[in-house]
Amino acid sequence: MRDLTALPKAHLHLHFTGSMRHSTLLELAARDRINLPDALVEEWPPQLTAADEKGWFRFQRLYDVARSVLRTEADVRRLVLEAAQDDVADGGRWLEIQVDPSGYAARFGGITAFTDLVLDAVRDASARTGLGIAVVIAANRTRHPLDARTLARLASQYVDRGVVGFGLSNDERRGRTADFAGAFAIAERAGLLLAPHGGELRGPEHIRVCLDALHAGRLGHGVRAAEDADLLARIVDAGVALEVCPVSNVALGVYSDLTSVPLPTLLEAGATVALGADDPLLFGSRLAGQYATMRAAHDLTDEQLAELARMSFRASRAPKDLVDAALADIDAWLQAEPAARD
Repeated sequence: MRDLTALPKAHLHLHFTGSMRHSTLLELAARDRINLPDALVEEWPPQLTAADEKGWFRFQRLYDVARSVLRTEADVRRLVLEAAQDDVADGGRWLEIQVDPSGYAARFGGITAFTDLVLDAVRDASARTGLGIAVVIAANRTRHPLDARTLARLASQYVDRGVVGFGLSNDERRGRTADFAGAFAIAERAGLLLAPHGGELRGPEHIRVCLDALHAGRLGHGVRAAEDADLLARIVDAGVALEVCPVSNVALGVYSDLTSVPLPTLLEAGATVALGADDPLLFGSRLAGQYATMRAAHDLTDEQLAELARMSFRASRAPKDLVDAALADIDAWLQAEPAARD
């Protein structure tokens, strides 16, 4: 079996605070005497579910606690650098990291100041690691749609300066997705990739709203399109990519186990799938782990894994020269002799 950490990959679904190393969380919390819940210390990674509102509330509370340890500009820079280093160690060549500046604005001087800080940290981390990195600015669907419009205008100001997309995150069962159409129209006019979350905690009916009202070009998750053959065919025909995060799907109770994640159904239909880690801090698995779990759960061949990697680049906003080089290196990975089985 070929080494999955040597397979070049693009990482298209990674949340900002959720990318933090567990060791960094513990260190920063100790520095500022922040008491972390047991689920983030002795019981890490936490046992999670989002099958009901209480389960999602617990997940969000842990995320908010983790975000609270980011107190200084140096903390933000460290998070971005370590996320880049971890992706490179997993074979990453390109990363699109997703962030909602509103969640950090109070501590870092507002949404514009924080966005400037993140983009500067991204440039530095990219130069130091060789990883191509861009930012997707995401609105929080539990906030007012007018807040989302503000963030869409902010994202539009940074087109060609490190921001490549606009998303919509948090519990997709909350609020009315169609109410965010105005924000996505602003982002669409600016030429940004439109990548809302949809099709994880809700099913095909919500994916249709994301396509019809938000004009999604890529879906955060989207895995439950497998439940509706007509919808899946529409996604394939439209070239909408799915950011599938298997380990988080199971951790949040969307599927009972990794063998139930319907990756084969999506691939057999011809869907473009990019595997992502979502929130490694809470789920305990990074980018290469997604490939490894799907290899084991579905007995994927190295040819299938290579095609997943190719699709991740094709679904990205990475520069053409980076994509071309990565595709050539994926071919070289396939041509190399696999390691012998024990």
